[in-house]
Amino acid sequence: MALFENYEGRMPQIQPVLDKYGFKDFDEVKAFNNAKGVDAYSIVESTQPICFENAKWAYELGAAIAMKEGVKTAAEAARCIGVGLQAFCIPGSVADQRQVGIGHGNLGARLLEEETECFAFLAGHESFAAAEGAIKIALNANKVRTKPLRVILNGLGKDAAMIISRINGFTYVQTKYDYLSADVKEDHALTVVSKTAYSNGDRAKVNCYGADDVREGVAIMWHENADVSITGNSTNPTRFQHPVAGRQHGRRPRLLRHDRHHGPHALRRPVRRLLLRARARGDDGLPGHGQQPHGRRHRRRGRGG
Repeated sequence: MALFENYEGRMPQIQPVLDKYGFKDFDEVKAFNNAKGVDAYSIVESTQPICFENAKWAYELGAAIAMKEGVKTAAEAARCIGVGLQAFCIPGSVADQRQVGIGHGNLGARLLEEETECFAFLAGHESFAAAEGAIKIALNANKVRTKPLRVILNGLGKDAAMIISRINGFTYVQTKYDYLSADVKEDHALTVVSKTAYSNGDRAKVNCYGADDVREGVAIMWHENADVSITGNSTNPTRFQHPVAGRQHGRRPRLLRHDRHHGPHALRRPVRRLLLRARARGDDGLPGHGQQPHGRRHRRRGRGG
């Protein structure tokens, strides 16, 4: 049995990386990490038990690269892990072409650096994947930070947000947006109605929001001063996540002025981006993502959106 999914398709890109760092195969990678007291395989599995085997081995390779490079900080280690993730991206895939593995490593590094104060999962609350990621970040990122990183979930549906919070021990923040307000700048039309913590300790530090629409979602991002956000492949990206990320893109600087937060122009880029991504969905090539055998036939063409 192959060690991980699409072994034959991935190894042509993985083997040169193994060779570069002096590893013959993954048995040697695993032995090297174990000797250093690092079990990346189990860490990934404990974060998301249903994840694919290629995700676990990608992080094993990334961890080995970090230790081979002799990095001294967690942020540097995250960037090295990104190199391992990139090696697992299928040659010719969207993830390979866009350096998505490297991007994931850089994202991890940003969350470990003091300049980032708040990280937002723009979540589809019908999925628990974001919740699992939020738990792990809340538990581990602050081990190497001087100022604790704030982690929030922001998604459609107040009932869904409450359920997610209750199951995972987060703090449910109920908000109300005044759609008739004359002042809708930033979070001025947003009111926090209540906050309910469903546990004590680190899990309760994750604030979970349920928005009724994009406008409330944007106001929540302003309210929390979110610096960095990510979205997942949920059922609501064009309805919520991508427009919210497009309209409120970080705290320093704001990339879109407030007078562009309303109307079709604010939606044009995220919607176009989603449609282009959808053509390649099913085989983005990223470790752990779902794949379909003919996904690479639908590569993006032309300029980026």
